[in-house]
Amino acid sequence: MLDFAIRVAEEAGRLLRDRVGTTIDIGLKGDINIVTDVDLASERLIREAIASHYPRHQVLGEEGGLADSGSDYRWVVDPLDGTTNFAHGFPMFAVSIALEYKSQTILGVVYDPMRDELFAAERGAGATLNRRPIRVSKTAELTRSLLSTGFPYDIRTSSLNNLDHWKNFAMNAQALRRIGSAALDLCYVACGRFDGFWELNLGAWDSAAGALMVEEAGGLVTDFSGQPFSNYEPETLASNGLIHQPMMQVLALAKPSA
Repeated sequence: MLDFAIRVAEEAGRLLRDRVGTTIDIGLKGDINIVTDVDLASERLIREAIASHYPRHQVLGEEGGLADSGSDYRWVVDPLDGTTNFAHGFPMFAVSIALEYKSQTILGVVYDPMRDELFAAERGAGATLNRRPIRVSKTAELTRSLLSTGFPYDIRTSSLNNLDHWKNFAMNAQALRRIGSAALDLCYVACGRFDGFWELNLGAWDSAAGALMVEEAGGLVTDFSGQPFSNYEPETLASNGLIHQPMMQVLALAKPSA
């Protein structure tokens, strides 16, 4: 099934790459949350491939929602993670495909077609980048760490907008980045490019493959208080493990929302 996921992610990635710089149709799912015809075409490609090879499996996709067959297997799909980047021609986006079995992620694939970088992981078998093993960084101090995050689409209306955490981490880490693709953020933690990542209100399709990547590369993924991570809960904290406790301490500095 991992080989299947890799083939499909690469095929969807080629579709994305071929459409960069072409005319695209853009719709709105919210004030700043967009969807393009390329998102829809990529998800359609992935769903059709899964239906052909694993017709009894569930599929949860960002654009098409859940096709619940009652199976213990569920594919979790983000056909274009980084849609805003894609729409602006900013080359940071990816295809993310994960497979859950009885609610546990057992494999994940994230493909960046612009760099031809394929991240893959299978539970208990490690994580790879272009088929070579990857490991998290060895940075042990938060003040020497490069961190990444993102901001929710309701940033203009919600008090849980991550701006408080951004400010606090800016004062405690070496530097912060916001690249606009949570799947790539997590993969970059897995391969040591980032030392840590945090974000609020991700969809399961954003985090499922990448979170497994971090775990299989020797890192740690939890909620903000250190409790077990879930693809379906609002908090994601991923790190090399060495700076996890200091990151939780910084996250705890934010005042509770009213």
